[in-house]
Amino acid sequence: MSRISSLCAKSTIREYAQGAAQEGVSKVADFLAPTVEVAKATGFFKIYTEKSRFRIPDTRRSIGGAAATLGWDRSDGLYNVEPHALDVPVDVAETDDEDTMTNSLQEAADLGSEVGSLSHEKEVVDLAVTATTGGVQNIDFAAALDPIDQIDAHIITLIKSANYGGMMGVRLLLGLTWARRLKNHPLIRARFPGAAKVSPGIDEIMSLLLTAPQVQISTLVYDDAPEGKAKDIKLILDTKALLFVARDNPTRRDPSFMKTFRQRGRWMAPRSYTSADGRQEFAGLDWSGKPYVTNTTGAIQLGISN
Repeated sequence: MSRISSLCAKSTIREYAQGAAQEGVSKVADFLAPTVEVAKATGFFKIYTEKSRFRIPDTRRSIGGAAATLGWDRSDGLYNVEPHALDVPVDVAETDDEDTMTNSLQEAADLGSEVGSLSHEKEVVDLAVTATTGGVQNIDFAAALDPIDQIDAHIITLIKSANYGGMMGVRLLLGLTWARRLKNHPLIRARFPGAAKVSPGIDEIMSLLLTAPQVQISTLVYDDAPEGKAKDIKLILDTKALLFVARDNPTRRDPSFMKTFRQRGRWMAPRSYTSADGRQEFAGLDWSGKPYVTNTTGAIQLGISN
């Protein structure tokens, strides 16, 4: 067994990799598709649609009667926790002592967490946008129209669709241009003292909305140009916003809009192997996780008009 292999087997390194993966999860991705830890790589989860809505079961039991049963049926979804992997080369010349090797493995875990986080965030946001494109509701930012009242109307619609009561929270993910139009709207600025000179912050604006939704702003960018062409940097949301429902501690059954399924205790696991010439050892990092839309009626994409 190589020196790095021996270290990869140690609980301290494995715990570090697990912690790096958990701490490195994108705040936006976890906001939009919070993690549900599952026991197995595959299993069932509840899918809610316009035709298959969430309904609260009657749990009352008569004397001698049977209890309500939580089960799965053919309308449920089957999750498959997708494997991901990244190899980070470590030159043998740099691994002359155990402390150096330990530091190299920990750095590899940090690098893997960083790359995995960005990839996961883009996958989550792309999936959310695609799932809500068919029913876009534009907010009219004309100076005389109140955007707060328009958003409030959509919040009421969303809460009715979710049908889960106070355990389900309303959240709002904003693109940068959408957020800019909202915070600088004259009717919003007029609600705050001194607004003629200073625009209110996004958190202050959220306090005006029904249920005071939790809010995040997406700043993720991507290069839309083909390989070899001049860069074309775009914001992944920009002129869009996503109004959706999510539970702080989701399960496989609740009607949150999106969820990310990950195997419990396997957020990231280190391993190692040696190159053919023996000059490099590779710190291999394996992790699992896949986002799913679990409630198609649990989100509304808000666009811009005017």
